[in-house]
Amino acid sequence: MFTGNPFAELTAFLPPQAMQAYIGLMIVAVAAGTLIDMLHKRSASYFLRQWRKSKASATRRLGAIETGFLAVRTLLHEVATSGEFRNPRRRVSHLLLFYGSLAYLVATVVLVFGYPTPATPAPAIWPVLWNTGALMVLIGGGWFFFFIRVDVAKEGKSPLRLMRADLFIVSLLLSVAFGLVWEIVQTAGNLLATQVAFGVYILFTTLLFLGVPWSKFAHMFYKPAAAFQRRVEEASGASSLPKPAATRYIER
Repeated sequence: MFTGNPFAELTAFLPPQAMQAYIGLMIVAVAAGTLIDMLHKRSASYFLRQWRKSKASATRRLGAIETGFLAVRTLLHEVATSGEFRNPRRRVSHLLLFYGSLAYLVATVVLVFGYPTPATPAPAIWPVLWNTGALMVLIGGGWFFFFIRVDVAKEGKSPLRLMRADLFIVSLLLSVAFGLVWEIVQTAGNLLATQVAFGVYILFTTLLFLGVPWSKFAHMFYKPAAAFQRRVEEASGASSLPKPAATRYIER
C-alpha cells in the first residue's frame, strides 16, 4: 500500500479507457465551469475594461522585459509562495493545499494514462506522490476548514456550518479522503467493498469539478490576474491607490 498504483487495479471491474475518458470529461467540465463563472460574474469584461483604463491613464509605457519581470514576480509571490496572506497560519495552510493538490492531480494523470494496468507497473515515486499530495490536502484543508476560516476563528461559529462558498473545500476534502479510503479498502481484496468505496470517491470528485460555477474554484485564476494587473498599474503610474504602509502582522 502507498507504493502501488491503485488505478491499475481498477481493471478488475473497469477498463482503463473508462477512467481516462472520465479525466478528459472532468477537464472539460473545469474549463466550461470556469468560462460560465467568468460570463456570470463578467470577470473577463471587467479585467478588459480595467486594462484599457489603466493603459489610457498610464504615465509611462512598460517594455516587454519589464512586463515579463512583473509577471514572474506575480507568479513567485502570489502563486508559488502565497505571499498575499499576512496570517502565517493561513499561508501555510494554503501552500499545503496548493502543492498537495498539484502533486495529487499530476500523479493521478500520470498513473491513469501512463500506467493503466498491472502489466505496466508504475515507478514507486508516482503512488508515493499521489498519497503524499492527498495527505497534504487533508492537513492543509482540514486545518483551514475547522480552525482558520473567518467565520470560525473570528466569529465563533461552528466549523460544521456550511455555505455555498464552502463547496470547493468540502468536496475537495471528501474526494481526497475517500480516495485514500478506496485505496485502503482495495488492499483487503473485497471486490464489492472496493467498488462501493471507489463509487463514493468518484461521486465527490465529480461534485468537485462539476461544482466549479458555484464554488470558489475559478477564484484561483482571478487572484493572480488581479495581482498582475495591479503591479502593471503601479509600475506604469496608472494606479490611483496609495501605497500600503509597511506593517508587521501580529498573531492574535
